[in-house]
Order: sequence, then structure tokens, then C-alpha cells
Amino acid sequence: MLNEAVDSLLNKPETSNPSAAGAAATYVDATFGRGGHSRLLLSRMAPQDRLIAFDHDPDAIAEAATIADPRFSIRHQGFRHLGELPDASVAGVLMDLGISSPQIDNPERGFSFRFDGPLDMRMDTTRGESVAQWLATAEVKQIAEVVRDYGEERFAGPIAKAIVARRQERGPISTTTELAELVAGAVKTRESGQNPATRTFQAFRIFINAELEELQHALDASLRVLQPGGRLVVISFHSLEDRIVKQFIAKHAREVVDRRAPSWMLGGATAMPLEALGRVKPSAAEVAGNKRARSAVMRVARRTDAP
Repeated sequence: MLNEAVDSLLNKPETSNPSAAGAAATYVDATFGRGGHSRLLLSRMAPQDRLIAFDHDPDAIAEAATIADPRFSIRHQGFRHLGELPDASVAGVLMDLGISSPQIDNPERGFSFRFDGPLDMRMDTTRGESVAQWLATAEVKQIAEVVRDYGEERFAGPIAKAIVARRQERGPISTTTELAELVAGAVKTRESGQNPATRTFQAFRIFINAELEELQHALDASLRVLQPGGRLVVISFHSLEDRIVKQFIAKHAREVVDRRAPSWMLGGATAMPLEALGRVKPSAAEVAGNKRARSAVMRVARRTDAP
């Protein structure tokens, strides 16, 4: 949904030509990845506009260095730092959540059970604890809670017990293949077309990078940094992310009337800071060309004039 996301952020059709007239606008690509959204945004922004990107992946920072456009800058930070921008200074915030294809396809990053590699899964390899390091000391209860809560895996208990038993017998798990094989032995029934380790890998990645907590911080910050009329565009790839985004927009877009107040005090609904603009799913053509897109959901909201 590359073009759809940029269209929604800029609030103008793809064929429009940016005008040099008017005040400068600042946009934020909160999850740079490999720069697809940023490059398209730069091609359609006005000459006086600017684009600020965030990413905590060193490979993303290296890719951003290839963009020779004075309107563009990137911060080697997670998008929880969005709130460090000035209040009401941004015309649009784009968040493309989850993991990028280059990260998945690099065995050294340890994100995929399709390749044998170190069990790392950190978005930022320069800091923090890897999955292997955490599993080397985590207790059964901790592991089970992570697999259940972040992977929605019904065999979380058996998986956690198998991991700790393996650690006690032969030492900690250190590779993606070891983890995938161990999970496959603990999962008694499998979803059609899905590797039994899918949910567990997702859970450990989300946990080790504190992805859901970072998302909530970034959404809260977007209310402060978006100027009136500014757009919030969020693309999610699994239900945990989308639920947070959906509930956030609903909470701040739903008009509220305090029915406990006396009738003479009911002067109308409380003004809300967001207006929900819609939910978009990828086209059949996009899904046919990119299987990963099949689970994508894009939600769009607009910052209102409400305080």
C-alpha cells in the first residue's frame, strides 16, 4: 500500500504536482526501513517541505545515507522518540509497523526460521539483549507469558517448558533452527500453511524490541506533534498492532457526552482531537505480487482543531 499510504498522508492524488507556493510542511516517516515511503514522499513533497525519518536499525541508517536530498534527515532512534519534536509542528506522520523484508531475509539478524542463523531478533543490533541471551535465563512462566501474550499461541506452556528443559539438558538455544525445531516438537496441531514456529518467533521479536509499548508511546506522541489538519497513517501487519491502533483512534475520535452530569450542563459532546478517516486493505493485485501484504491493514486519522 505504498501509494495509498503516501496519498493519505499528503491528502492529494498521486498525479498532483506539488506547488512551491505556501508554507513549508514537515512530514515524519516514523519507520524508515529501506526508504520506500520516504523516497516516494520526497518525490511528491514541495521544495520547501522537509521529511524527518526515524529508525533504530543500523542497516536502515546506512540506507538513509544514500538519500542526497537536503529536505531529508534521519534519526537513529525508535519512533517512541517522536514526541521530542515540537508540539503541533508536523503535517503528517506515517508508521509502517513490524519487520521489513530485508531484515527477514538476512540470516544474521535471526528473525526468520527459514534460515539458520544466530537467535538475535534485535531491531537495533548495537544495544540491548538478544533473544538468545534472554532465553538463557528466563523462567518458564516468563517465556510462556511472552509466547501467549505476543504470539497468541495456545501451546505457550509446552513451548516454554521445552525451551527450559533443553537449556537444562544441553545448554541455551543459540540459533534459529534450534528454536524452530524445538517449537515444532512442542506444538501438537498446526495451522494449515503456517510453520508451527511462526507465532513463537513473532512473540519473541515483539517482546525483545518492546514493539507494542513503543507503538503506544508513538501514537500518544502523534497527538502532540500533529498540527490541526495533520494526518496520521498507520499500516499494521498483525492483530495485536492493529488492535492498539484501532482502539487509539476510536478513543480519541469518538465524541463523548457525560450523561452523569445534570441536563442543564449538557451543552453537547466533548470535542475530540482526532477524526477517523477510514480503514484500507491491500488490493488483490498487491496481495498477488506480495504475499506479506495480505495481512496488512492501513488506518487513517486526521488531527482536528480540538485542543
